[in-house]
Amino acid sequence: MEDASSVAAQPDPSYQQKILVIDDTEVIVEYIVHALQRMGYSRIVTARDGVEGLEKFYDEQPDCVIVDVRMPRLDGYQVVRTIRGDSATAHTPLIILSAFDQPDQQLTGLLSGVDEYLPKTTKPAALAAALRRVMGITQEQREQRMIELANDESADVTADVTTDAAAEDGGASERASDDPPNG
Repeated sequence: MEDASSVAAQPDPSYQQKILVIDDTEVIVEYIVHALQRMGYSRIVTARDGVEGLEKFYDEQPDCVIVDVRMPRLDGYQVVRTIRGDSATAHTPLIILSAFDQPDQQLTGLLSGVDEYLPKTTKPAALAAALRRVMGITQEQREQRMIELANDESADVTADVTTDAAAEDGGASERASDDPPNG
């Protein structure tokens, strides 16, 4: 029978997974790599822009990708859509780590197909938790979430269009319905 110390000393198999980090800011790449290494990840590949990132993605076949949004040659949303658009790679866990942290930017990232959208100010413990979450998502769960996001977004767009239309006519359609019928 194993004692608690020998069980605790066994490495978590998820730490053997290969992580691709795509970001054009050297300091950020170094910070992420250092944080991943401190978490126990040792198989880390880096790329400096979206084009190099996709090249390394197909060459290295990583288990998870952490990608920035704003980069030269190909942005993070394009990288995510390319990976999600290929049936052979659509299952890959994807995390956007970006300085853009507004809700509309996060929604754009989620709608592009990313599993998690984190601000660059995310602490290593939160990144570690996100890695565990995205690596545990099944393809079916990923597809279901995309359907739910698309449905939520189309409902929001419909509500926005209705609200905008009412605002544009100055509420005339509402006033017209309040007028007594002629005749």
